[in-house]
Amino acid sequence: MTHRALVPSADLTAAIPDHPGVRSDRLDAAIRSLQQEVRRLDRLGLDHARLECRRQLRYWQFVRALFRLEAPALRQRGTR
Repeated sequence: MTHRALVPSADLTAAIPDHPGVRSDRLDAAIRSLQQEVRRLDRLGLDHARLECRRQLRYWQFVRALFRLEAPALRQRGTR
């Protein structure tokens, strides 16, 4: 089953940037947008859509955590 992004910044078909700063901005934007959408859907009482939005939010938080783990490992090896 394919899911469409509930907010444009969380589009799974868009590339994640290579540059760490731009990548961090992209991931943070997706997470902030989804957090706002969760609140909006909660106010509207749209439980199914809110649950899907929270699922997408967890995914993007996981991706951001993975990239944050990668950065210290690269610095330890002397690569930036």
